[in-house]
Amino acid sequence: MKLTVKKVIPFFMALLSMNSPMITNAKDTGVKIEHLGVNNTLVRITGDGKYLLLPIQESNDDARINLLVNGDYKKVINARLAKSKIDYFVPVDMAPYKNEDVVLTIVTSQGRNSVREAKEDACWKNIMLSDTFDTSNREKYRPAFHHTPLYGWMNDPNGMFYKDGVWHLYYQYNPYGSKWQNLSWGHSTSTDLVNWESHPTAIEPNGLGMVFSGSSVVDRNNSAGFGKDAIVALYTSADISQTQSLAWSNDNGETFNIYPGNPIITLESEARDPNMFWDENHKCWVLLLAHALEHEMLIFTSPDLKSWTLQSRFGKGLGSQDGVWECPDLFELPVEGTDEKKWVLICNINPGGPFGGSATQYFIGDFDGKTFTPDTDANGNVPTKWLDYGKDHYATVSWSDTPDNRRTVIGWMSNWQYAAEVPTMQFRSANTLPREMGLFKAADGQIYASSAPSPELTAMRDKLTVKSAKIALSAKPKNFNLPSDGICEILMDIEANKAKEVNIELKNSKGENVTMIYNAESKTMSFDRTNSGLIDFSQDFPAVTVTPTYETDGKIGLRLFIDRSSIELFGNDGRFVMTNLVFPTSPYSTLSLKTNGGKAKILNLKIYSLKTK
Repeated sequence: MKLTVKKVIPFFMALLSMNSPMITNAKDTGVKIEHLGVNNTLVRITGDGKYLLLPIQESNDDARINLLVNGDYKKVINARLAKSKIDYFVPVDMAPYKNEDVVLTIVTSQGRNSVREAKEDACWKNIMLSDTFDTSNREKYRPAFHHTPLYGWMNDPNGMFYKDGVWHLYYQYNPYGSKWQNLSWGHSTSTDLVNWESHPTAIEPNGLGMVFSGSSVVDRNNSAGFGKDAIVALYTSADISQTQSLAWSNDNGETFNIYPGNPIITLESEARDPNMFWDENHKCWVLLLAHALEHEMLIFTSPDLKSWTLQSRFGKGLGSQDGVWECPDLFELPVEGTDEKKWVLICNINPGGPFGGSATQYFIGDFDGKTFTPDTDANGNVPTKWLDYGKDHYATVSWSDTPDNRRTVIGWMSNWQYAAEVPTMQFRSANTLPREMGLFKAADGQIYASSAPSPELTAMRDKLTVKSAKIALSAKPKNFNLPSDGICEILMDIEANKAKEVNIELKNSKGENVTMIYNAESKTMSFDRTNSGLIDFSQDFPAVTVTPTYETDGKIGLRLFIDRSSIELFGNDGRFVMTNLVFPTSPYSTLSLKTNGGKAKILNLKIYSLKTK
């Protein structure tokens, strides 16, 4: 997906190369450093400049930066200020404080024997004002067609809504470094789910704490009193405790007003990630809140988005209980090929995923406006179901107010086991491709959720580089060239016939490879990235993931999206999905197909190059 900078954004400045930082229009004066002790420094802004650049060294601990304007406290920033080297710079937007007296009081945790020694830290010699900040990509592994932040850290998508032809995507964002901290709501928009435009940070931390995940709705009937069609957002304020706060927007989500009565929901225990929707059947708002450590979801109702009444609890002892429960969602969908409708309750969990770390589980059932009742299997048990069987699919939630009754979702494409250690630095983390949710009934009689690529994604196709109607497979590999940059979409239909396994391999000239194996006997698909490229940044990264295919006839259709650092595999229109990060040292250049015992057929093989930014 293409990501562009909105022209009016003032604070996106020149992000510096990791190895050779370069600042444009840097000011030689205007910053005065006063050391008050071995761990306390005062920085006075005495000159003009749109932005203050903070030198960052990721291996350091956070420094606490208190920003004061005319003597009044405005915000606190936690940043890993450089001690011995500069990995990159991050910006502090100074435009709101033009012609004001700005002072930063900085407390570091770095041990020092004397002020003289503290003065030698790299940050004090390099902190400076600048008028521009170039966010051009300098990362080998920045995705070509997935949404990413221009710089800094990103995790959960949240607060998403659709209005007037625009898809609004908010996300957990740290604008002051590429590690988790300073959680705010970043903001991007798209008119086609392919090209994304970045906007200023929408909601920032305040006295109630950081801004964790939440949801947004279009208040079409002015139930909250902020105006017809106001955007109302609920989010978790996270400090010593977690409480739920409200904000609203009268400019279509560009800026938000913080509700003076916050917090609007308080509990005696940890709860987060409020997700709300309008229940047309019962004419009220419904809210799910993750009771994180209790492994349950709390269900509230409200007439006005401000006063909420607890109606029921769901989840005790059900599904995966290994980690905290987070990022819920609840919606109704038709069951494919029937007149039946069922409700889907999404519950993201960390850790406790099927292959370690974070993952997205879900429950199928019924909802009466107050209580969710899950379906059971033939033995009367509530089965655990997973939306994606890769390692790198988490915090999946849906857009509200989508057109044509679509249920469009997007996830965070990483895993808490190693998200902060992946080999990027200008930014960390991307979103999955947007997906369309559906329901289908499998041979075991159970209803499962499907997750297919959104139809808008076909617009990314460029040239059809490979097309073959029929390929006979045996133990001898059939090889096909991928586009030179390795970025592509691959479609194929597989008929296993009497072959035990069909082996699909992506490889490069360095001997690195990803191997995907369809086993027609076990009705599974595996994904092996243990030799995929860079893997040594975390012991949890090398992995083999496996998904059921839910078919009965030895036939599957595959659709693979290959980006610079990820592979998303969709089978049978999203009935099974695997999302996995990969970091090849050079792009995968070859698709190799063969069987492991017996013969098989590949029908309708197509490889498309993709339009990239």
